Order: sequence, then structure tokens, then C-alpha cells
Amino acid sequence: MIEKLTYANWDYDVQKRLNNEFQDFMEVIRWSFKTYKDKIVYSCSFGAEGIVLIDLISKINPYANIIFLDTDLHFKETYSLIEKVKHKYPNLKIKMVKPSLNLGEQRDHYGDKLWERNPNQCCQIRKVNPLKDELSNVDAWFSGLRKEQSVTRSQTQFINKDNKFKKVKICPLIHWTWDEVWDYITLNNLPYNELHDHHYPSIGCEMCTLPVTDSNDTRSGRWANFDKKECGLHQA
Repeated sequence: MIEKLTYANWDYDVQKRLNNEFQDFMEVIRWSFKTYKDKIVYSCSFGAEGIVLIDLISKINPYANIIFLDTDLHFKETYSLIEKVKHKYPNLKIKMVKPSLNLGEQRDHYGDKLWERNPNQCCQIRKVNPLKDELSNVDAWFSGLRKEQSVTRSQTQFINKDNKFKKVKICPLIHWTWDEVWDYITLNNLPYNELHDHHYPSIGCEMCTLPVTDSNDTRSGRWANFDKKECGLHQA
């Protein structure tokens, strides 16, 4: 089963058929690499889902391209985990993607601590724009989204038309539960971010991430003082 979807030539019938025919996440990953070859990349945040998806991807393509949006504002635990992953999967091509403005330049242009005043603009500069640049060279990208993470992600499928970046967005873990993610990490003895052990189910930049008290809302620690649940990467 090889039917290539591109954003420019989107076929909703093909999308529906693929989403209905895929039996499991590994089939999705195999199809993705067979279809897009080196024109697909995984944008990984190195959360729990990210570690699972890296391990699964490595089983299909040990030389896959992985990018991390390095805002220069992440927790030290996140950077430490990335080094562990590089050691565990030496053939994966992990690229640290920086924004066009460093923190000093952002301060000069937009004022100090932009994340405290306008987190949407900060995310645009340090995450959305860099990812857009990286995706300009590919046809499709992997994401570790899961339906149960939030209402905004509940309609996501295996194969999605990404109107934000005008690409094909592929989400192999979309049907996984939080318990299944951790079962996989435990059974396979995978490295993970130590902050997960301290009530941080969703981990972003240090300035915009707090521990969670509501176990029913894994993203409640993100941008806690704002009406904001997404950095903008997964919004049209």
C-alpha cells in the first residue's frame, strides 16, 4: 500500500482510506519512510512521547532525521536527556535548531522577558518560525501528538493535512494512552526526562512550564498564567 499524499495535491479520499487501513503505529512509520524517504523529519520535544517515537523510528530507520527546537530556554534536564539519546542512538541525525534571534537580540527588539508579556510572540520567534524553516526542505513531518492530551488534539489522525506549515503531518502515537507510553518506556528501559518524576507530564521551556496538580489535564502546567495551551506548532 503506497499512496503518496502531498499538501499541494491533497486527496481527502486517500487520506481517509489510509487512516482507516493502517492497523498500528509501526505500519504508519514504515509507510512514511517508504513514501517520503529522506523528505520526512521528526520534530521532537523529547518528552515521554518523544522518547517512545524516537525508539520506534530507530527500528525502521536508524539514520532518521530528528530536529529539536532549541529555544535556549529549556530545562537543563531536557538538554541532559538529549545527550543520553545521542549516545543511545548514535546513527540518528539529531539537529539542534536555533531561532534567528538569540536571547539578547530578542530582548533588544522586543524587550526583556518577552515570554512573560507576550508568550505567543515568543513562541512564534523561538519555535514556529524555526520549524517553518526546517520543514521547507521536506514533504512531511512526524509529531508525537496523542488524542487524549487535549481537546485541541482530539480530532488528530494518523495522517493529517497540516495547514499551518503546508505539509503532511504524521502522528503514529495518536491512539496511545499516557499509561501505554510509560509502559513502553519501562519495558524497554528507555531514558526519559527526570522532570516527569516530579509532576511535569508536559515539558516545554523552563520559564513557561510548571508542575501539574490536575492529573486529568497533563498540559495544565504550560503557560499557567495565560489562556494558552499550545505553542503554535499544532494550530492552523
